[in-house]
Amino acid sequence: MRTRSVIAGAAALALLGTGAPGATASDRVPDLRRFYQQKVTWGDCKGLTGAPDGMQCGRVTVPLDYAAPEKGTIDLALNRIPASGDSRGSLLVNFGGPGGPGVAGLVGSAKQFEDLAKGYDIVGFDPRGVGTSSPVTCGDGSDMPDEPLADDASTVLRQATEQWQVCRKHSGPVADHIGTINVSRDLDVMRDALGDDKLNFFGFSYGTRLGAVYTGQFPHKVGRMVLDGVDTLTEPMVEQTRVAVEGQQTALDNFVTWCSRNAGCVLGDNSRDARQNMTELVNQLNERPIPLGDDGEYGGDDLVNALGTALYHRDAWPYLSQALANVVADRDPRALLRLTGVPIPPPDEYAGRGIVAQKDVPPDNFGVALAMVNCADDPDRLTAAQLSDTKLIKSLVDDYTEASPIFGPARLEQVLLCAGQPKGTDFIRGIHDVDTPRFLLVGTRGDPATPYRWAVETAQRLGDQAVLLDNHGDGHTGYFSSKCVAQKADDFLLYGELGRGGLYCGEE
Repeated sequence: MRTRSVIAGAAALALLGTGAPGATASDRVPDLRRFYQQKVTWGDCKGLTGAPDGMQCGRVTVPLDYAAPEKGTIDLALNRIPASGDSRGSLLVNFGGPGGPGVAGLVGSAKQFEDLAKGYDIVGFDPRGVGTSSPVTCGDGSDMPDEPLADDASTVLRQATEQWQVCRKHSGPVADHIGTINVSRDLDVMRDALGDDKLNFFGFSYGTRLGAVYTGQFPHKVGRMVLDGVDTLTEPMVEQTRVAVEGQQTALDNFVTWCSRNAGCVLGDNSRDARQNMTELVNQLNERPIPLGDDGEYGGDDLVNALGTALYHRDAWPYLSQALANVVADRDPRALLRLTGVPIPPPDEYAGRGIVAQKDVPPDNFGVALAMVNCADDPDRLTAAQLSDTKLIKSLVDDYTEASPIFGPARLEQVLLCAGQPKGTDFIRGIHDVDTPRFLLVGTRGDPATPYRWAVETAQRLGDQAVLLDNHGDGHTGYFSSKCVAQKADDFLLYGELGRGGLYCGEE
């Protein structure tokens, strides 16, 4: 696997240094008043593909560096669905990632929020470094070191450093001020610019980490909050990534079994052969990529990215099956490219599937943002001594490959990329027993990406104010797949209803 693929491909196989909030180089308190005195000016969403009638777009300006706001600013992209009834304010939504664009996410999910839009302005946003908010990128790869990552510690550190230098060059100053701590502070500026005294927030997957960090930074500004598909706050990246690899492989096995039972499955008509054929297809595309004209080529790493995107939701499986058939029969990857948001004109049969591409967003933005944010959020780094321990590295390689021969190696490379980078924040690990109003956490028993135990652990860590909804279902997050979860989340956000004791949803 080549180095650029490691960074750019980390995203859909689905987490530079920043300190604790408020830290400054001196005792000087930065003046942030001008950022908290702005108001969002809403207008038409020109150029936003698929935007429904009535959707509005706007921008909010935040400091590049909260410790030194004079260093520059970033404009963050927002969109909203205005409330159809009496509004109790804004409900900001983060769809996950890190690296997931919220503006496009809200376009694709507008219908699912119709009930909540009766009482809220539903607001999506592209976090700093993501989508159309100063997107980070590693460029087109022409100046990226392309030799494979080596086994010795000094070479790994040197190559990882060189890669990050290239990505910083193409990304600009935002690359050194990315991470959930700063996104949470941006969230508070957005709250104020929207005219809300309290933050009402709905976070999915990585968005649950963002919401939890906000409770730690701004506990007295928390309004009604739902966190669905709860991320861990405590596990080191090596451990949490290994868990994610297992979840992805389970989802892939389920898809392959489903595909093999359907007539015409390009992977074969029995699950064992289908699993092997999927692995061989990835290897074949790495050995002989599909040319994409001026846009480069489509290889096995790109296919793995598309699989990671499509496997989170079962309703995408038929489209994935057809997309794989197009690759095998005609070496046509366009349908797979659309799964990962590459902006190419969609055919008629693709319209209405809720997947939206944004113009002017680098194709690698999702993956680069994911890697940068995760490195910023995790204080643990493999040391030079650990990297030079051949037994340790071999055990990690074997462990990740055993978890998934398709997803494991690339995810381990993602972990290694943080080696030698500035130490990530300790703040997230220290969040506990938050002093907020009660809020709702949703954990799904069959979630392939954020296991139920993370929801239990995070609820215990955040304290008595965190109420856990135990969802006995499958798939990543529960709101979009369970009527029970959707009803309980809506009742809480609209009416403040949580009840007492544990909450439960059965299989549907």
